[in-house]
Amino acid sequence: MGEEETAPSSSSATDKQQLKQVILQISSLISVSHSIKVFTAKWQAARIKLEELFSHLAAIENCGLGGKNEPLSAAVEEILATLANYGELARRCSESSYSGKLLMQSDLDMLSARLDAHVGSLRDIYAAGMLEQSHALVVSRASCASASKDDVRFYLNDVVSRLKIGGKVMKMEALIAFNEVIREDDRCIKIGIEIDSFLNLLVNLLDFQEEDVVEEAAAAVSSITEFPPGKAALIAAGAIAPLIRVVESGSELSKEFAARCLIKMTENSDNVWAVSAHGGVPALLKICCGDGASGSELVCLACGVLKNLAAVEEIKRFMVEDGAVAGLVALARSRGDEAAQISALDLLQTMAYRDESIREAIITRGGIPMLVGIMDPALAVSTKLREVAFRSMTMICLSCERSMLSSGLADHILHFLRFGEGPVQELALKASFWLCGASEYAKKAMGDAGFMPVIVKFLDSKSFEIREIAAETLSSMLAVPKNRKRFVQNDENVVVLMQMLDPEQGVSGNKKLLLSILMSLARSNSARKKMLSSGYLKNIEKLAEDEDEDETSDAKKIVRKLSSTGFRNVFNVFWHS
Repeated sequence: MGEEETAPSSSSATDKQQLKQVILQISSLISVSHSIKVFTAKWQAARIKLEELFSHLAAIENCGLGGKNEPLSAAVEEILATLANYGELARRCSESSYSGKLLMQSDLDMLSARLDAHVGSLRDIYAAGMLEQSHALVVSRASCASASKDDVRFYLNDVVSRLKIGGKVMKMEALIAFNEVIREDDRCIKIGIEIDSFLNLLVNLLDFQEEDVVEEAAAAVSSITEFPPGKAALIAAGAIAPLIRVVESGSELSKEFAARCLIKMTENSDNVWAVSAHGGVPALLKICCGDGASGSELVCLACGVLKNLAAVEEIKRFMVEDGAVAGLVALARSRGDEAAQISALDLLQTMAYRDESIREAIITRGGIPMLVGIMDPALAVSTKLREVAFRSMTMICLSCERSMLSSGLADHILHFLRFGEGPVQELALKASFWLCGASEYAKKAMGDAGFMPVIVKFLDSKSFEIREIAAETLSSMLAVPKNRKRFVQNDENVVVLMQMLDPEQGVSGNKKLLLSILMSLARSNSARKKMLSSGYLKNIEKLAEDEDEDETSDAKKIVRKLSSTGFRNVFNVFWHS
């Protein structure tokens, strides 16, 4: 009776000893193969297969055998026989004592095929549940910075083996190990994607039952997607559909990893269709426009994927039909999460670009009140959010200047034109230029609101672009007679324009526009009087005497206006004083 009780334990110990023996022999043969100088391609291929076999056996060594395991014992004995043959071939190649090259090549090919068969046998044994997993550790590795490519491949083969044959614990440990090693050296990604079936294993794990395994698998896939060849290989391995399933039902963290992958993958419009075909649009819109349960980071990532999808017209239409506009306006209106607001505005801009129907849909669903709220000077928001709101305004509100003016949005533009920080102030100026170009009604309303004296101050900016925008805006507004009259009433306005035309100061870089403005003002008697009394009349005279007829035609016209009947005597007094 006692012998019966101890027999299984003795058999198990024998199996473990035999397993350890074969692992040591493989390790020795791998080492020997590096020194062989003939048939190097054959031996390199053999070495890769030996490393995979080593990894499988090392993983099995960490499993409880639970007594005599006949299939494993038989497999190990067959492996030992193969290794003995390989050892003999290695000796003959090292000593160059083989009888013929073709025969040796044939022998190496046959043994290589036997190694493949051994790997398949070990997978079948584990898949059949004949092994009982214990605490499994991935083989130790050297620092990636100092490890050779062969060492890294050996290590990653071990990871792959554990993913293939391991249960949850072994898979989890293998994924954690892989994610750690690729953080140290992205060379490991390149080597990893070269290992047969590795990416397919990762993609399959995205559908694993245990959420922590899915998170680690999604993290690994996300890292690989950052590497262009890895992204292409994952797409070829069918990663898009599992990633969308993760977005639909994964944990918050795994959803973030999946969304990062999809952003990278949808940079190519071909993959955009695949995301849409597998139900990606509703899943992503639910995150952005759902019940608010998703965190800020995930919402921003989902908006990023949808932005790529919106580049395809048909998919953009589907997004609109699925309620994207109303949901994104609501998201942009929400307070307390500026990153999500910015992402929503950015996506709305993309959707509205060159699309009048979507601009109208945004406005109908409260786009203007949403922008008014964000741009309210009394609201404590970041400069970044205001910048995006300004850009959204000029993109979305192209045909609704009356609504903008009546809603108070123009008042906000004027406030930031006066008191905004540099980037916001510049955007406010550009918004003023856009608004005054919308219609005569807008020009009149802006003149009444007091835009002109503020814009005049930008004519002396250090930036040529700012000076030019300010001059064009002012020129457009002064096309309205009422605005010209109001402008001239302020003596300082005319003086500033005349002063900026000093040739000795290089003028201001926008001479033509300034002369055009003065030419427009010269229609008014009061404006001509103020030009004459400004003290800067000689600036016009010098420009009028310039030899370039095209550039100074307005200057000469102004001189003729000022020297016309009724002004000739006064003009002569100032001109020759």
